[in-house]
Amino acid sequence: MQFGKLEKIILLLGAVAVLSLPTNCLLAASYRTANFVIEAPDPQLAQKIGDAAEQYRHDLAIEWLGKPLPRWSQPCPITAEVAPTLGAGGATSFVFDRGEVFNWTMTIQGSEERILDSVLPHEVTHTIFASHFRQPLPRWADEGACTTVEHPVERARQHRLLIEFLRTGRGISFPDMFAMKEYPADVLPLYSQGYSLARYLIERGGRKRYINFVGNGLASSDWPQSLSQHYGINDISKLQNIWLEWVKRGCPAPPASVAAAIPQIRDIAQTTRGQSPDTTNINGSTQNRISATAARQSIYIQRAQRTQRKSKTN
Repeated sequence: MQFGKLEKIILLLGAVAVLSLPTNCLLAASYRTANFVIEAPDPQLAQKIGDAAEQYRHDLAIEWLGKPLPRWSQPCPITAEVAPTLGAGGATSFVFDRGEVFNWTMTIQGSEERILDSVLPHEVTHTIFASHFRQPLPRWADEGACTTVEHPVERARQHRLLIEFLRTGRGISFPDMFAMKEYPADVLPLYSQGYSLARYLIERGGRKRYINFVGNGLASSDWPQSLSQHYGINDISKLQNIWLEWVKRGCPAPPASVAAAIPQIRDIAQTTRGQSPDTTNINGSTQNRISATAARQSIYIQRAQRTQRKSKTN
């Protein structure tokens, strides 16, 4: 160990876009929130993206971690390219340095609908994981979990791609997938397979158990032990066989007894090291918390309920 040497890990994460960014898209408006600075084609859209980013950051942190994130010391810039025919995708980068994370940058693209219901929650979830773990995650665990918060249409597309990849020999063996710290050259199967496995595990233990499983695996580098501790499966290859059988059967929901045993997430107020506390209550009430449920328990339901409540009060 060399004392005084600055060691940094710069991580770039993101969903895969179908189309490249058009050169004629001009960003004309900026909007600032507590944790984000948005550049978008017009003021209304910039505000809509900024407010949605803050809401996702708040709600998804509670869903995954059981508590909201404290306010970041510096806001995350978001550059949004929006067009009806633009392929949905995004990329988020940040720096890990001796247990801290900073220098956030997020780029998102797609139609307004897909940005708001899929790309934005996906990329915000990357920032939540980075703030919590303070180190890179295995690619499958990160991208897979982030995909579980996308719109059902996008998740269904990933499942269709998974079946195609498995049938054409592009699947990734679980021992290889668990060892991946970088994106492979053939990246699309990683997204589809990572999403499917994350969904399988979350449906059988909730998001909090998934976070603990990943955290223990990162801390010990012993993924079979963490898998055994949290899911009762003591071998990664065995997990692969169990998962493949589940996929063959059409990815059925777990038995009611398993679903009922998923624990509820408690609301725990705690300040993350190196960040200032966020005292703003973005969602109004702190009592309507999201329980840890299966991957299909969607934040979009809560958005719809929130919209209904607003329409009734207006």
